[in-house]
Amino acid sequence: MLKKRLPWREELAIIDRTMKAISGVTDPEELIEIYFSGVGDLIQVDNYVALSRRGVAAPNYLITRSSRFTEHFNPWTQRERLPMLAGGLLGEIAYAGAPVVIEDLPSRLAADDPAHFYLAGFQSLVAMPQYDGGEALNITVLLLPPGEEIDHSMIPMLHWQGGLFGRGTQNLVLRNQLAAALGDLDRELQIVGEIQRSLLPSELPLIEGYSLAAHYETSARAGGDYYDFFPLADGGWGLFIADVSGHGTPAAVVMAITHAIAHSQPGTHSPPGALLAHLNDQFAGAYSREGTFVTAFYAVLDPKSRQFTFARAGHNPPRIVRDGGVFSLEQIGGLPLGVLADQEFEECTIALDSGDLLVLYTDGVTEAMAPGSDDLTFGVARFDQLLLECGACGAMECVDRIRARLAEFSGGAPPTDDQTLIVMRVI
Repeated sequence: MLKKRLPWREELAIIDRTMKAISGVTDPEELIEIYFSGVGDLIQVDNYVALSRRGVAAPNYLITRSSRFTEHFNPWTQRERLPMLAGGLLGEIAYAGAPVVIEDLPSRLAADDPAHFYLAGFQSLVAMPQYDGGEALNITVLLLPPGEEIDHSMIPMLHWQGGLFGRGTQNLVLRNQLAAALGDLDRELQIVGEIQRSLLPSELPLIEGYSLAAHYETSARAGGDYYDFFPLADGGWGLFIADVSGHGTPAAVVMAITHAIAHSQPGTHSPPGALLAHLNDQFAGAYSREGTFVTAFYAVLDPKSRQFTFARAGHNPPRIVRDGGVFSLEQIGGLPLGVLADQEFEECTIALDSGDLLVLYTDGVTEAMAPGSDDLTFGVARFDQLLLECGACGAMECVDRIRARLAEFSGGAPPTDDQTLIVMRVI
């Protein structure tokens, strides 16, 4: 059962070489081949049979490997070609739930035993189970011919090593299954993200006397930020920006609901408070869900008179750069959408001037994180200073500068929250 022991340094080198080779393997079949090749340099393993109870009902079991196989089968990809047996001596071993040592095999093996082909001609065997959840689902059986004795002192160590190796193999299988599942999930999320982006404006409106630019970036495949523009019957335009609580797919679903509700009833887009009240009633009613809410800012622009009427539902107040200063549109506020039903949203009207730079944004911009920090954010003060530097920029140049500064601040790391910008320059 054992080769002549090698000097300990040689054995250590064999084991180290084997472990190093195993560390880079992702295919469980390749892992087993490398392992047994390495073990074969230390232990005489000429004859064996391996059993599996995974996915089969008692008293059945599969023969996954055997030194008497004339063709090698991959148990993971060719499972349907593995021999399935029931009962007999190997059946007892498969369902014993403990190591089994038999030293008088010929007297125990009946001529009609289902596993006679695999066991005939051997004198003794050592069966070592590999447990999963306390059950012996895989068993390795070492077979010794007549004249070769079992070294009983090696059995405990072989059982220990075999059990650990079995767990390692199963963990690798689970790792690959998880990687495949995550790959499928990521592809689905990618599609969700593509659908979500299709809900955003495909192009920005052309409004005489104004230039517009926008930027939208999610922290995951899909996100909860949303912006939109609504053409109004009197030639005006509605500017909408919203941020759903949370991240990822759940936020993206609520974002899609927000889009659907906002587009469901023509005539609710003016005045601004009416749209927010309509959205709030829907979210606080049919779409109410604990912990889910939407912050929103909605404004109606009269391009000719330059009157800008807005309402706010818990959203960051937009900024206006004017006359060398940055001013916040925080004159009014209200609860986020979906918190309480039957809310009224106060409105405010300001007059825009030539040269004004209006910036609507979600909090993913000002809450961008510095690398290696849990609490250092970009912040409103930095944002306002940056907007002052953009005082003479066009709308698109302003967006580009903000993005560049955010990337610099975060060390190029992906955003931890969705980031949306709408910039409007009054010409």
